[in-house]
Amino acid sequence: MRTSGESAAGWFPVARADEVGTTPLPVSAGGRAWVVVRLRHGGEVSAFPARCPHRLVPLATAAVVDGRLQCAAHGWRFDGEGRCAEIPSLGAGGTPPPRADLAGPWAVEERAGWVWLAPDRTAHRAPARPGGVPAVEPRREPPAPVGPVFGNLDPSLEHAWHPVALSTELRDGGWLQVRLLGRTWTLSRRADRLAAEPPAAGVRERLGLLWLAPAEPHDVPLEVPEAGDRSFVAGWLPPLRSPGPAGPLADTFLDATHGPFVHPSTLAALPETGPYELVREPGGFRSVQEQEVDNPVDPGVATGERPLRQRRRTTYVHRAPFQLRLRQEFLDSGATTTLLYLLQPEDADSTRIYVRLMLAAGPGQRLPAPATVVEQVALQQQVLEEDIRSQAALLLPGLPLDPRDEVHVPADARGVALRQALCDFLVAGRRGRLAA
Repeated sequence: MRTSGESAAGWFPVARADEVGTTPLPVSAGGRAWVVVRLRHGGEVSAFPARCPHRLVPLATAAVVDGRLQCAAHGWRFDGEGRCAEIPSLGAGGTPPPRADLAGPWAVEERAGWVWLAPDRTAHRAPARPGGVPAVEPRREPPAPVGPVFGNLDPSLEHAWHPVALSTELRDGGWLQVRLLGRTWTLSRRADRLAAEPPAAGVRERLGLLWLAPAEPHDVPLEVPEAGDRSFVAGWLPPLRSPGPAGPLADTFLDATHGPFVHPSTLAALPETGPYELVREPGGFRSVQEQEVDNPVDPGVATGERPLRQRRRTTYVHRAPFQLRLRQEFLDSGATTTLLYLLQPEDADSTRIYVRLMLAAGPGQRLPAPATVVEQVALQQQVLEEDIRSQAALLLPGLPLDPRDEVHVPADARGVALRQALCDFLVAGRRGRLAA
């Protein structure tokens, strides 16, 4: 991750020594944000930049595990010198790339009951002994990406259909106020006719949602064949709000490696991912991956008809800007779970999330019981709430588009494809505005 290049020569007091334990403490020195931590109880203090280089997660949320600092999102581990010692998605024999290492300060030292940092090389090999209580810099937030980001108010988003409410939220003859792209819109329904004020390029109803396109849309709609398949039973999660932009949230929904760290008790997720197919399509991409996972909810496991560990094919489909379909097929039983993620960019720091769950029990099986749907909706809501808490800690203005701002590994291919799809969408939006 690049820095601003500003010089911060000299020593800076950042915290009392007794304040620094095995929980990372955010501090500032030389106008930059850092974290200080002891990687063992009573051990020496280590200092690290404020963000993990992978997905720019603040390391203030990290934990000390086996004498190393472990990022809260994907489990990347760093030793006391800032070297990346382990990336779980690479597997046991994987070697972290050099860019995964953290660029720490020139020196860190405890002196007279205080922790001192020298961010850059300085002529003074040790901090001076303070005569009184030293002045500590006000704490800074972790730095934002250096390159461009795709935020919730990007002008290109004017040219897309956006979900703005569940169909059930607007009754016939009624009206509803919604937020989209930093503005308030009033929707009304009269005799099955939808209208928006201020006027929009289009308002429509699709997939159980109300959609609004502020300007002439050029996005490609997401096809959901399960919506018309009578073997599927559907249920909606209650719409939730994430205190941040939609781009990083979409990145999380496409990511298969954060599960063991963000959802350790709710998902039987695997930190290592094997190779998977990824095909770019108009408006986005499609990705298919097969893995062996535990399937304890399969009735055939209880009867001994099928083993606990089963083959699962997962298909991800993305359409820019923020429409996602995730289909999980258990190849041994034929059961299928599809999750539809649709994001509404309300304001720069607010995204409303719509999730539709669709379940099929498999060929020749009865439809999933209502109790099963309720149980699975509750599980997915818990997972979503965990993702939202993780997003709240990011403090990012949008999804970074410059590949130099983050470190990508093979398991991040879908995230890279998302960034490319949004770049293409952004360019298409600019062309449309120039043509107009």
